[in-house]
Amino acid sequence: MPVSKNSRLALGFILITILLDMIGLGIILPVLPHLILELTGESIARGAVVGGYLVFVYALLQFVFSPVLGNLSDRYGRRPVLLLSLLGLTIDYLIMGFAPTLGWLFIGRALAGIAGAAVATATAYIADITPPEKRSQRFGLIGAAFGLGFIIGPVIGGELGEISPRAPFYAAAGLAFANLLFGYFILPESLPMRKRRRFNIKRANPIGAIIAFKPYPAILWLLGSLFLFSLASQTYPSIWNFFTIERFDWSPSQIGRSLAVFGFLFALVQGVLIGPVIKRFGESSTVIIGMFAGAIAFFGTSFIHTPVGLYGYLVIGAFSGLAAPAINGMLSRQIPDNSQGELQGAVNATNSLTAIIGPLAATQLFAYFTTSPDAPNYFPGVSFFAAGIFVLFSFSVFIYTARRFGLRNIHDPQSSEKRPDIAKPGEIATPPRVNKNE
Repeated sequence: MPVSKNSRLALGFILITILLDMIGLGIILPVLPHLILELTGESIARGAVVGGYLVFVYALLQFVFSPVLGNLSDRYGRRPVLLLSLLGLTIDYLIMGFAPTLGWLFIGRALAGIAGAAVATATAYIADITPPEKRSQRFGLIGAAFGLGFIIGPVIGGELGEISPRAPFYAAAGLAFANLLFGYFILPESLPMRKRRRFNIKRANPIGAIIAFKPYPAILWLLGSLFLFSLASQTYPSIWNFFTIERFDWSPSQIGRSLAVFGFLFALVQGVLIGPVIKRFGESSTVIIGMFAGAIAFFGTSFIHTPVGLYGYLVIGAFSGLAAPAINGMLSRQIPDNSQGELQGAVNATNSLTAIIGPLAATQLFAYFTTSPDAPNYFPGVSFFAAGIFVLFSFSVFIYTARRFGLRNIHDPQSSEKRPDIAKPGEIATPPRVNKNE
């Protein structure tokens, strides 16, 4: 099936693939703390620390393998990499569902980290079938698929968790396998042979992936801003379930429903609003709006004492979903088609690095300020407060980058045709000139 003639259909295929994948991930979130407590017999604070280490293992493997899979997809195509990742996720969920000891959970998370690195390939797939000027909006659709997954997944997981903390893992394995079959029979290849490039092991690692873009300093600075923003965003998946249990004594069902609300709002923002917002305000302003909303939500959540107020900040926090797709769209226009996998590997490695640092920091802060006698105050919301500070740092880096490298606030698709620093298909972009007087 020629993707160029069926880009909308292919887009639907890849979004459904991501959606089913995220439903599988969302299913396990409400019950993971309870499974950890079942296997360890520890307190909720200690369980949060163990949860942080599980995320660390997952993120470390994703950090290492994201550039590898991204470069492999540039060489061999997107489809085989995606299918192998779905097979890995199926095995991961089965391992975690049957896990007799805590060690098996770590084995499962390690395998999931390798398989989950293919998110970069899925993003590159969409870049393959999308004109450069429309990529920010379509990257937002990826976020919408993530959000919808967090609507459906946590609700199912929360309800199944009332039966058994292991039941959601079996359901997730079934979804991942169904997704594998779906992709095998339906998903076409998006990268034609003529656009593929040779695999280079020197660039297929996190450091090499970033060094490869050294001639384009604006890319490196944008990745820095994205890193700080993603580091803050790790707070939600890392600590939300433990925080709501500690603060409000919520059940798995209540945790699942709250995540579903956030997922719905996040999907609405990234799937429906981001296109009109970029058209009206431009990409740079869209990033700023998203970061501003994120800062308000994080600082507000850190001090909240009522469930109603918490839901209010969830609404505001959903608008933070405007920032990352707009940054990613700005990044993707700077390179040619046959390097989109490498770029998205670098982006995913950047996000994975935050998933290594963020969960450990968030859970350790949470444990210290809820149980340690040496803590200055009892402050279970401290991780959200720290996240708000990192959003402010990210904002500062983004503003500096936009001004130093003259990144324009693009509103309409035709603007990209007038810019020499935006790569056309098959070309290398000309790096923006740096204003040395700034």
